[in-house]
Amino acid sequence: MTITRDVFTAVLGLSILGAASAALAAPAESFPFGQAAKAGPGTRTVTITMKDNHYEPESVAIKTGETVRFVIVNKGDFLHEFALGQPNDHAKHQEMMKTMMDHGMITAIGINREAMKMDHSKMGMGAHAHGPESGSVLVEPGKSAELTWKFTKAMKVEFACTIPGHYESGMVGNLEFGK
Repeated sequence: MTITRDVFTAVLGLSILGAASAALAAPAESFPFGQAAKAGPGTRTVTITMKDNHYEPESVAIKTGETVRFVIVNKGDFLHEFALGQPNDHAKHQEMMKTMMDHGMITAIGINREAMKMDHSKMGMGAHAHGPESGSVLVEPGKSAELTWKFTKAMKVEFACTIPGHYESGMVGNLEFGK
């Protein structure tokens, strides 16, 4: 089979473009208990309702290896967060959220999207981000968000709101791993 120069150039160009796209795609953060995933066949949906300052339900049963699509609805009057993590992760995240509030990136009732574009690393926060791929979503009053997660290892995992004062007032729930 003879390959013309134009066909070779087109195939090479597409190969390079594909490799560049894969390299530039932001990988999902990985945690000891799992990582962000895409909803697919067999994915279970769990609705979490946020109120001021608690979640309904307060706990969710999880199976190791399970992928769960969380639909998070904020029925409260304040901005809330749904963040997956271990207790020590939430303690660190609370400091970041305080910094975000101090810099006007978030307020008690909303997100300042322009301020969120600031370079987080200049505030000592590293490459911190909120979004389903990070295991943490901010949800404004009356709005909803989704986060899909594959749980790969059973351990103590919480879902929590680390906005200043919320975790301390009891806005935390548990993921209970079963078989």
